[in-house]
Amino acid sequence: MNRTHLPGILAMAAIVVASNILVQFLFGQWLTWGAFTYPLAFLVTDIMNRVYGAQAARRVVLVGFSVGLICSLIGTQIVGEFGPLVTLRIALGSGIAFLSAQLLDVAVFSALRNGSWWRAPLASTLLGSTLDTAFFFTIAFSANLVFLEPGNDVSWAAEVLPILGFGPAAPLWVSLAIADWSVKLGLALLALIPFRLITARLNPAH
Repeated sequence: MNRTHLPGILAMAAIVVASNILVQFLFGQWLTWGAFTYPLAFLVTDIMNRVYGAQAARRVVLVGFSVGLICSLIGTQIVGEFGPLVTLRIALGSGIAFLSAQLLDVAVFSALRNGSWWRAPLASTLLGSTLDTAFFFTIAFSANLVFLEPGNDVSWAAEVLPILGFGPAAPLWVSLAIADWSVKLGLALLALIPFRLITARLNPAH
């Protein structure tokens, strides 16, 4: 690993660890604090891709994935009020969502890297974030996938309520997913500012 990649590696690791901790704390009715830190992983991936290329970005993604696995393993050993902090379904959903979404981000960014400076980071983050949200919440909470971990009671997530408290009726996990996805989309737009500033400083040619 090139030494110049170390800041990106450390940033990704810090984001993954922070998000795994902050996801335990609620923010309002539909979100956790982790929803505000995790999307920064896409910013790190995109900066690495712009400055050092797709291969470097993929390496940083694999580091983040490995750190996430370690966090999940630790979480399975910590028992909270309602059981282990991390269940098998959450671990599977988190790992599959992270790796799939981040690698999609790298691929989309690479395909669009020669266009306008904002197009690649915005499109790749929006698509990656959408895939991430869909994979994680479906795998972790959908009643259709209860066979993944029969002993894990996620019936609370299947409670039918108005979406976000005012929309059509749907399982609770759908509201959680939409709220999470909305934060990701908002942060994708805001992240264009630090993306532009950081990449201009590290790689003025771009």
